[in-house]
Amino acid sequence: MKIILEREKCIGCGACAAICSKHWELKDDGKTDLIGSNLNSEGNYEKEITDIECNQEASEGCPVNCIKIIK
Repeated sequence: MKIILEREKCIGCGACAAICSKHWELKDDGKTDLIGSNLNSEGNYEKEITDIECNQEASEGCPVNCIKIIK
């Protein structure tokens, strides 16, 4: 499985970090960061995961839908 963050769409509401602080944090620029992710060729951040954990809730809680989970 993979998590993809379209960071340019992020509005910095902090819902993902509040729901799943193990994988998400707000950075100094006011946008969220997917901890341990890498920038992909499409300009998005991605991270391979073995367990969805709280990331599904973080994705569902994002008001601008910038978090995707690929199974």
